[in-house]
Amino acid sequence: MKTVLHWFRRDLRVIDNTALVEASRAGETVVPVFVVEDAFRTGRDVGGVRVSFLMRSLDSLAKNLEALGYQLVVRSGRSETVIPELAKETGAQAVFANNRYEPYAQARDRKVRENLRGIGVDFRVFKDAVVWEEKEILTKTGGPYTVFTPYSKTWRTKPADQPLPKLPAAKLTAPNLRSDEIPLDPATIGHPTSQDLWPAGEKAAREALDVFLGKAVFSYAEGRNFPAEPGTSRLSPHLRAGTIGIRTVLHKVEAARASAANAAQMKSLDTYVSELIWREFYLQILHNFPHVMQGNFRPEYDALAWSGNRGHLQAWRAGQTGFPIVDAAMRCLNKTGWMHNRLRMIVAMFLTKDLLISWREGEQYFMEQLVDGDMAANNGGWQWSAGTGTDAAPYFRIFNPVTQAEKFDPDGAFVKLWVPELRDVQVELVHQPWENPLQLSRSKYAERIVLHDVQRARCLAMYQKVKGKPTAAPGSGE
Repeated sequence: MKTVLHWFRRDLRVIDNTALVEASRAGETVVPVFVVEDAFRTGRDVGGVRVSFLMRSLDSLAKNLEALGYQLVVRSGRSETVIPELAKETGAQAVFANNRYEPYAQARDRKVRENLRGIGVDFRVFKDAVVWEEKEILTKTGGPYTVFTPYSKTWRTKPADQPLPKLPAAKLTAPNLRSDEIPLDPATIGHPTSQDLWPAGEKAAREALDVFLGKAVFSYAEGRNFPAEPGTSRLSPHLRAGTIGIRTVLHKVEAARASAANAAQMKSLDTYVSELIWREFYLQILHNFPHVMQGNFRPEYDALAWSGNRGHLQAWRAGQTGFPIVDAAMRCLNKTGWMHNRLRMIVAMFLTKDLLISWREGEQYFMEQLVDGDMAANNGGWQWSAGTGTDAAPYFRIFNPVTQAEKFDPDGAFVKLWVPELRDVQVELVHQPWENPLQLSRSKYAERIVLHDVQRARCLAMYQKVKGKPTAAPGSGE
């Protein structure tokens, strides 16, 4: 082919990029393009801090491409219009892109394909964001898995592809094309943010991976549970934006096994790989069961009588519930755009099982605030916590925010960092300051908006009305 367009989406890198490498092999000239979609302004899958991360990663990509002799063409509008117009403008014979799995993205790609076909241009998509796509790991009966453990076991039996090389330098220089400004300030497209800005771009992603592999990965199985410690990879924003490839991450994690000193370190490596598998599990759930975008995976839970208490919802969003670990987590999210995974479970269970508010309220707020907000993982995680999803925690599993905090923030370091009202409270009371009412009053920290034991009983009654009695004893919570 003389000219091939490579349409960048969530693959903002020049190393280990399937469609980009294939475009360079197929075309004499490769024209890289990115569309600042109209949906960035109005779509559900949008948040200011995330748009900022994406645009700064795009700016970094443009510089990396320029160093290799390519011009990144940025256009604004709707892809189904912009891509065919640019194909005609450049005389391209084909458009290459890496596959997207969200239902709305699949619908958009169908429109792009149809419009390109109308002008005689080929449209090819490639597997890149995942190791295994939605139809590549199936049950013995040929259907998609809806339980993680058997999915994970099958996933691990299949050999993964190796990372691809860096995009080679341009063979021919493409004609200079009009390119719009990259909207580095998300306020210019309607999403102002005061949240902290994460290091963005391909170089930052690879540096984060190297830091993680240097130490934390070998204690990940335990360290990932303690929010005050640097025990996680923090690669999720980069995997979402595609500033690093999943094959690259998996390959380097597997290579780290040679440095593992004992069984505990090997277990930690396996645990991290499981987290990568969870990401793909939820993506295939979203693709195969798109109704989860609109409601419960298990339809029997559509009858749950969720609370409509907007005051409780606002207190949860603002980190003013009176439960220190919940409030610290939410304040961290609101300031940094990120939340530790253990805390995501705690605050999700608190919203759904203490405040009895629908998980959809939490799902939407997270998508507005998270730098790594991913529709599949976010939806899957919220439905897991609420007990309405696929591989869900049983509805009668209800985290106790105090015991969770005592176990995973034992010295109160995380709480005291984000709830300054409690910095002078002794450790034994930092997670339940209401035990000393006088001190609580002096600290000016919020009073509890609910009582956990009371709400736990109400939660069980609400779920049992829909689901019936549990098959195992509810116990006392976790």
